[in-house]
Amino acid sequence: MKTLSLLLLVCTAAGCDENESKQYHPQVGDVLFQALPKNVDLVVAIEGVTRSNYSHCGVVVKDESGNWQVFESIKLVGSVSLESWTNRGRGRKFAAYRLKDEYAAEIPKFLGALPKFASRPYDVRYRMDDDFIYCSELVYKAYRDATGKPLGKLIRLGDLNWHPYVATIRKYEGGPPPLDRKMITPIALSKAPQLKKVFDNGLADER
Repeated sequence: MKTLSLLLLVCTAAGCDENESKQYHPQVGDVLFQALPKNVDLVVAIEGVTRSNYSHCGVVVKDESGNWQVFESIKLVGSVSLESWTNRGRGRKFAAYRLKDEYAAEIPKFLGALPKFASRPYDVRYRMDDDFIYCSELVYKAYRDATGKPLGKLIRLGDLNWHPYVATIRKYEGGPPPLDRKMITPIALSKAPQLKKVFDNGLADER
């Protein structure tokens, strides 16, 4: 199939380790990370503030016809085909993380907690309320609501590399940087102890 052939991307030698596959074989519940194009100041700020090229993420699901989709928050919370999601990233590079075997039983509830956030607008201020939802917040809250446990650690904006991006932060915040605001960043989400990396076709090296 065309879609699968596009998705079965070969890892670079530097991007893979013994725990990662050289091809991506999607499974429902996988958390995907990518670097978005840098033609948006918010993307540049996300990557700079977090010192990471993980600027977007979403969860692999299947639609009613069995097609692979990614449930995400970008503009509005909803799903997009896995092929379209992959093509959106810089150089089509992405990394896939999967719940470790001891957490696999949580996947159905995790997936079931995603739809309640559908159609919520994207949160450019990165607050942890439910009115507006940003990408890593969506994943974090769905897992938390499903299991009662956090996925990754919240971190204060003031503890991140915010200084060089103060103008962008002020633009979207409408005021001074809220340094005490806690958030879940994509890179912090990827470091959750429940997750293991199963694929990376060069995203770790993309800057």
